[in-house]
Amino acid sequence: MARVDALADALGAHLEAQAEQIDLVHIHRARSSAVQSIVAALLREHLGFSEEVVLTPQDGLVTQARPDFVYSLGPGRGIIAEVERGGTTANNHDLKDLWKTHIASDAQHLFLIVPNANWNEAGTAREHPYHRVLSRLGTFFGNPRREIDVVSLHVFGYGREA
Repeated sequence: MARVDALADALGAHLEAQAEQIDLVHIHRARSSAVQSIVAALLREHLGFSEEVVLTPQDGLVTQARPDFVYSLGPGRGIIAEVERGGTTANNHDLKDLWKTHIASDAQHLFLIVPNANWNEAGTAREHPYHRVLSRLGTFFGNPRREIDVVSLHVFGYGREA
C-alpha cells in the first residue's frame, strides 16, 4: 500500500501542477484524449505505467479489458488508472472501471481520474461527476456484504468546479 499511496501522491501533485493546462483543454466538445495526454505524461513517462494493455483473460469471462493505464506491482498485482470525461456517471464509466478492476486477475488498485465538473455550450457546469463518483463507488467499501476484490480506490478530480 505504501507504494500505491506514493504513486497516488505523485499523480495528485501532477494534476494540481497541471491545473491551468487541464482547464484549457477540458471544455465543451473537447476531445477526451486531451486530458488523457496530460495525465499520460506523468503516468507513462515518469511513473512507469503502460498504456492500453489488454488485461489477462479470466476463466469463464469473455473480456478484452484494456484500461487506459496499468502499473505492475509484481506477479498478479497491479494498478489500473482510468481517465474519464463526459460519460463518467452519465454512461456509468466509473462503475465499469471499478468492475474492470474487480475482475482483473493482475490488478487490485484503481486510480480513477474524473472531472470536477462537465460543461455545457454556455460554459456553465451541467454536472459534477467527482462528488457523485465518491458517493457511488464509496458504497463498495466498508461493508462486508458489498465487498469487492479491489484493495484501494483513489479518485482524483480535475478541472475547475464552477
